[in-house]
Amino acid sequence: MLSKQLKKNRSWGGPSEVTESIEVNVPLHTAYNQWTQFEDFPKFMKSVHEVRQIDNRHLHWRANIAGEEKEWNAEITEQIPDKRIAWRSTSGVHNAGVVTFHRIADNSTRVTLQMEYEPQNMAEKVVDVLGAVRMEARSNLENFKKMLEQRGQETGAWRGTVAQH
Repeated sequence: MLSKQLKKNRSWGGPSEVTESIEVNVPLHTAYNQWTQFEDFPKFMKSVHEVRQIDNRHLHWRANIAGEEKEWNAEITEQIPDKRIAWRSTSGVHNAGVVTFHRIADNSTRVTLQMEYEPQNMAEKVVDVLGAVRMEARSNLENFKKMLEQRGQETGAWRGTVAQH
């Protein structure tokens, strides 16, 4: 039964994609500024244990993936204040994505996460096929919303631009 469900949901090979959005009741610049505080990610991303910002373009991640501790480096490939932040992994866990910020109203912003990742082993593939990655992305966005709306302001900001190269 499980194998039929797995085959029905998606194939076993290649990358997977997740797209999730949430509306946050704060101004656009507040949502964007908070997202630039990468080292705060463990406060709202349950499986992320640490994000260490090495410089304006590079991050080191440590997280639990399908029950296993993993580490990887990522590069910010594009960052446009109040619009988007794009990244790709440069080692370890293969992933890439973009977070975009859209003004809905003066105190309302839509945050959209689009991510592509490649499960590395059978456990990760099963977790992926069962939709756990999508559910976790959704939960992380809901936690971001709750954290930011309760605080009412960002913990910091980085307003610099990173251009694609």
